[in-house]
Amino acid sequence: MTLAHRWFENTLLTALPDDVRQRLAPSLTLVAMPLGQVLHEPNAAMSAAYFPLSSIVAKLFVMEDGHAAPVALVGREGMVGVSLFLGGARPMSLASVQSAGDAFRLPAKSLQEEFARGGALMRVLLRYTQSFIGQMMRTAACNRHGTLEQRLCRWLLLSLDRSSGGELTMTHELIANGLGVRREGVTEAASRLQRAGAIRYHRGHISVLDRTVLERQVCECYHAGRRATEGFPIDTTALRAAAQPPIGLHP
Repeated sequence: MTLAHRWFENTLLTALPDDVRQRLAPSLTLVAMPLGQVLHEPNAAMSAAYFPLSSIVAKLFVMEDGHAAPVALVGREGMVGVSLFLGGARPMSLASVQSAGDAFRLPAKSLQEEFARGGALMRVLLRYTQSFIGQMMRTAACNRHGTLEQRLCRWLLLSLDRSSGGELTMTHELIANGLGVRREGVTEAASRLQRAGAIRYHRGHISVLDRTVLERQVCECYHAGRRATEGFPIDTTALRAAAQPPIGLHP
C-alpha cells in the first residue's frame, strides 16, 4: 500500500482537498507508534503533530505527585498537536501511545505554515478541536460521576471506535494510567466484563466479543458523545464542507 493510500486512514487528512495534501505530502513521514511511546511531555516544546492511522494515543493530565487523570483519546478521527495551532507549542498534557500502530508525523513548522494560510486545513482543524473539547468535557463528567467499571467500558468503547476491528492491543497498566486508577482495580473490572462475555483478555490483547454488553454498562457520557459525534465517528461530509470557503469568499 502506498503512502498516498494511507492518507485515507485518517479522517482529518481525508477531508482535505488535493492541493492541501500535495503541499503537506513532502513533509509527512509515516512512523511506527509502539505501545507506551511518549509523544510529548507536559509543558515541553512540541516539534511535530501526529495524525494516527491505526494507533490510538491517550492524552493525560499529570499531577505533581505523578498521578495522572485521563483527558481524551485520539485515533484515526483526529490528531495530536492541537496546541501547535492554538497559540502555543507547550501542551499541558502528556501524550502516550495507548494502542500500537502507525501514524503520519508532520513537523510543527509545516502544520503552522499551512494553518496560517487560513484555508481548508484551518477550517478542518478548528472543527475537530470543537469535537475534541467536547470529548474532554465528557471525560471530566465521567471521571466525577462514573464507576470504575463504567469508565473502563467508556475507555474500551472509545478505543474500539478508533480501531479498525474488535481487537485492542493495550495492557492493564496502560489502561490504569489512562483512567488514573490502580492497576488492580482495572484487573478486577476487566475480569467482571470477561465473565459477562463482553471481552477476552490475554497478554496485552483485548478482544471485544459483545459490544452491546459494554454499551449497556457504560455511563451516559459515552452515549451523549456519540449523539453529538464528539470524537468518533466524525461526520466526514461535514468536515469536507468545513474545508470549503464560505460562499463569496476565496482562500
